[in-house]
Amino acid sequence: MKRTREEVDATLQIAKLNAAELLPAVHCLGFGPGASGAAAGDFCLLELEPTLCQQLEDGHSLVIRGDKDEQAVLCSKDKTYDLKIADTSNMLLFIPDCKTPDQLKKEDSHCNIIHTEIFGFSNNYWELRRCRPKLKKLKKLLMENPYEGPDSQKENDSNSSKYTTEDLLDQIQASEEEIMTQLQVLNACEIEGYWRILEFDYEMKLLNHVTQLVDSESWSFSKVPLNTCLQELGPLEPEEMIEHCLKCYGKKYVDEGEVYFELDADKICRATAQMLLQNAVKFNLAEFQEVWQQSVPEGMITSLDQLKGLALVDRHSRPEIISLLKVDDLPEDNQERFNSLFSLREKWTEEDIAPYIQDLCGEKQTIGALLTKYSRSSMQNGVKVYNSRRPIS
Repeated sequence: MKRTREEVDATLQIAKLNAAELLPAVHCLGFGPGASGAAAGDFCLLELEPTLCQQLEDGHSLVIRGDKDEQAVLCSKDKTYDLKIADTSNMLLFIPDCKTPDQLKKEDSHCNIIHTEIFGFSNNYWELRRCRPKLKKLKKLLMENPYEGPDSQKENDSNSSKYTTEDLLDQIQASEEEIMTQLQVLNACEIEGYWRILEFDYEMKLLNHVTQLVDSESWSFSKVPLNTCLQELGPLEPEEMIEHCLKCYGKKYVDEGEVYFELDADKICRATAQMLLQNAVKFNLAEFQEVWQQSVPEGMITSLDQLKGLALVDRHSRPEIISLLKVDDLPEDNQERFNSLFSLREKWTEEDIAPYIQDLCGEKQTIGALLTKYSRSSMQNGVKVYNSRRPIS
């Protein structure tokens, strides 16, 4: 049965509502044949911020990513969001073509009654919370089969793991833009349609070819000509690998129609340090600094500031020592990251720990806020240090 205007007015009177204070149009809701048998779990509601709504209206897609053992995330073209279920005590009704008060105000409606059928209902909805992209898996996948050069026997193995862009989008919980940015950070390159990370020794071999050529030709590190590099080094290594190496360790620019690269001394010094440290558990700091300076190209100056997030210096040991500790190798989860760091060293200064937690900071989060949440501070010989809030096994 459909309600009449008289029945509506009678209901308003019982509810002690003044009809003059309401819009003249009335929505009379009723469950249709389909909705009456629907369960609350038959439908999902997703709450979106205006920018994401606009992206959908512009024809872009939102993608839910995650394996069965992972917490699902939703990705736009450039951001990643955690998906959380929010329960509500109010029943949420799905009503097709339901008009809002603003829409009704624009219409010349008299005391009309709109009979509306409820399509379904829900007692909860999905809400989004911006989160860091989960990119640790990206390096893990690419390191299954690092590229060792065109002559490597592994390149002839058809069963070796290789990943296209589509493969990575399917497996990594991050937006496409975040994945592509991280591929650049990892110095990955696309070889025959597959993304590969160069095996470190092969990468250093390429870099050594470039720096030796720069030295033999007496070029400035700020003006290394691409074409000449390709001509001279082409017989030794594939030209695309030489150019990739220049992109990894330099900045490309054009001068008078010629392409040049300005080599980054900090990156070259950092890579050289990693090469020296990766085969030693601990290294006498003074000896390391001497060998390191002798190992970099002439004219480049080494500094411990170049090793933030790569190596850890122990100033309390005698003699002082340095060891390899790459931020890339630490856990992605906040609590697990701090547990790992405090298992390596009981107390940290902010200066020492900052490079290893900087990447955990959200859009509006600071290193200080992270330290407050996951550690407790104390003074040691006049210096503030941080230790774990919980026992570390």
